[in-house]
Parts: sequence; structure tokens; C-alpha cells
Amino acid sequence: MAGRLHIAPLDLPRLLPELAIDEPLLTGANLAPRQGLSMIRLDAGRPHLGRAFWGLTPPWLKVLDHAPHCARAESLGERKMFAEAFAARRCLIPVSGVYVWRTQPRGKQPYLVTRADRGPLLLAGLWARYHTTLSSFHDSMALITVAAPPLLAPLSDRLPAVIDAKRATAWLDPATPLDTARAMLHPAPRELLGAFPVSRRVNHPLNQEWACGHPTGPMLRWQPAQES
Repeated sequence: MAGRLHIAPLDLPRLLPELAIDEPLLTGANLAPRQGLSMIRLDAGRPHLGRAFWGLTPPWLKVLDHAPHCARAESLGERKMFAEAFAARRCLIPVSGVYVWRTQPRGKQPYLVTRADRGPLLLAGLWARYHTTLSSFHDSMALITVAAPPLLAPLSDRLPAVIDAKRATAWLDPATPLDTARAMLHPAPRELLGAFPVSRRVNHPLNQEWACGHPTGPMLRWQPAQES
């Protein structure tokens, strides 16, 4: 699952040249659900970077603690709140990594899943808008998860879906056929992601030092077979 994010400063205009930055990127070493995150959505045909609450909160939701922070790709059509958002309100969450915890005999060891080249990741998400007045509103979002690639499956059975930057506009555009959007939700290519162990200080969400995301061991990553 995806319960904690690492968001370092990212060169988003280089990744998405047409991106309009309405609000600066929110960064943090150890970001948890139930707080604000930066979100990319489509507005008038152009991707915009704004902010949203991490926990999908449609207008009819009565208990904030019930706001889901993740949705399974395979079951997006089973819940109304996910199906409606998937059809009309897809988003991207720019991050530098996702924390997962590997179960071990003496407790859980945290790992940071990143691009193998340590570049930025665009995570698939859904968003909703809640109007408090005719002109005031709050946006919220949830990540979409898929099965982890085989190399990382021992660390976590699920990870957020990653959308290639070249397909970002198609993902965000509600005019994109649902079958096309659904086809983008698949485990990451084996060479894209890696993971390395980090300090157990990340276990407590109040610890926000950048050292939380520093490697304490080598990166686990796919290596092409050596030619004989």
C-alpha cells in the first residue's frame, strides 16, 4: 500500500513543459495521509499544479476518517466515489519516492521505493471537489495502487501506479476513453523502480528530517543478465 511519501524538490517544468504552477510544490521527507499534497490536474486543456487533501472526500462523505487515501486499480468500478472520479477526475501526484515496510523477524524494516535513476515519479490518482460556498471549495485526492513488480513484491504486494510523463495529458484528460486510461494502470516496468532500506525513524510521521529518506544499505534493483 502507500501510506507515506517522500517528496524532494522536483524540476517539474522540465518533466512537463506545459505545466502551469498555481501553487509551489509541497515537499517533505515523510508525508502521511490526512494532510495536503501537491496534485496535477487538467484545467482548460492544460495541466495545473495545485494542492489537495490526501484522502478522497466527496461532498456526501460525513466522517473525514473514512476518506480513503488509496484505491485499488482492479476495483475502481465497485465504489461510486471511485468510479465517478476515475471517469472524470484523474490526477497525478509528483513524488520522489514511496515508503514501504518489509516484515522481518525483529519487526518491519522501512524501504524507500524510487526510480532506479532517482528521477521524479508521477503517481496515478483520483480527485474530488467539495464546495463550502459557491466560490469556495476544497480538493482532495487518493492514489491508485496496482500489484508491485516481482522484484519489489517481497517488500510490499502493492504500490501506486506510475504514469509515464509522455502519457500524462492523456491520463488527465477526461475525454480519454476509460479503457485507454485503465490500460495505463499496470505494475511498473522491472527496470524503472528500485528500493533501498532507510532509518526506522521514518516509522513515526512526526520525524520529518531529510535523513529519513537516506539509504542505509544498497539499492535493490533489476540487473540485466550478464552476457556470457
